[in-house]
Amino acid sequence: MPVSVIVVSRDRPKALVRCVTALGQLRYPCFEVIVVADQNGVAAIESSALGAAIKCIPFDEANISAARNTGILHAAGEIVAFIDDDAVPEPSWLTYLTEPFRYRDVGAAGGYVRARNGISYQWKARTIDAEGVETSLNLSADQPVVLTPKPATAIKTQGTNMAFRRPVLAKMGGFDPAFRYFHDDADVNMRLAKQGVLTALVPLAEVHHGYKANESRRRNRVPRDLFQIGASWAVYLGKHCDTAKRAQVWARVQNNERNRLLRHMVTGGLEPRDVSAMMRGLRQGYSEGLSRKLADLAPIADCEDTFRRFVGNETAKSEVISGRVWSANSLRTRAIAKVKSGHIVTLLMMSPTTLFHRIWFHDDGYWVQRGGLFGRSERDSPLFRFYRFSHRVRVECVRIHRQRLL
Repeated sequence: MPVSVIVVSRDRPKALVRCVTALGQLRYPCFEVIVVADQNGVAAIESSALGAAIKCIPFDEANISAARNTGILHAAGEIVAFIDDDAVPEPSWLTYLTEPFRYRDVGAAGGYVRARNGISYQWKARTIDAEGVETSLNLSADQPVVLTPKPATAIKTQGTNMAFRRPVLAKMGGFDPAFRYFHDDADVNMRLAKQGVLTALVPLAEVHHGYKANESRRRNRVPRDLFQIGASWAVYLGKHCDTAKRAQVWARVQNNERNRLLRHMVTGGLEPRDVSAMMRGLRQGYSEGLSRKLADLAPIADCEDTFRRFVGNETAKSEVISGRVWSANSLRTRAIAKVKSGHIVTLLMMSPTTLFHRIWFHDDGYWVQRGGLFGRSERDSPLFRFYRFSHRVRVECVRIHRQRLL
């Protein structure tokens, strides 16, 4: 099943190159990569080793919905999948994410998102309703599930890890450009639900989300500006929420955002004056959002581009290189050599401590897991557990083998 992977990027060329490097390790037989980016992002991709295999579309407007629609316009695949530029996929991502599309009634699919430590989940399974309230779902740990939402509710897919049948998404006009930032994915979910389109949630389709800085937040997730969030709330409620409930919902949103800012203030991330300024920006954004045009979206035209098959790694061998942290330099040298020979590499380095484990994708193209021999990987594990080194390596390989295709 041919897939078009769309990556939208703005002001983050280094993160974009890392994302594309990880896409190059996908064990999937037939996909193309479309990068919709500003001038610096396009230049970074075109000068990279994989640049010739990528459709690069210049786009310099701060509107994630319009950028995604531009990607859809150039997508020649039957399925369009989305990942953010500050995220990296597991090598198995597309294999799992596209599996539910074998069933004709499935029009959308979403996977799970790992947080910055590479272990905890940032996002799993949820629904969203007309008031923007998200509710967690308790799903099986590994099996895809096709769900039918309750009335006025949608199955939520996260913007950094979602896929759609292109004809379904294009016919409904793609993403609404009135959502320049935030709630663009939720709006699509609500519109699909109203049309009776089924959505699958796929736990094993995982990406790791780094939360790089942008115009609205810092790298540590502390907000910088809430204007666009306020504007998107106005558009979302205007499209989906009953008129009689909007004032009450908006009051709840403001209270939630204020509490979030206060938590950052208590931990030292914000000054009191920052809280006041950002709450003012939130309200100004909401007022501006009320004036945005809520119109029917025109269908996105059929793609006239040819399918540009990406140089994936469908037959690559996945392996683990393990060792102690004091051998880090030699271990990294081995990992880089294996990557250059076409392998998918996980570098597992441990110290004789109880340090928690972290996982990340290195710029040089290999996965790193680092922590204490006796420390936690899964965050609900005991704080201390005795292991011999070889046994701990086997335990970690079992834990990641389905995602990393070991």
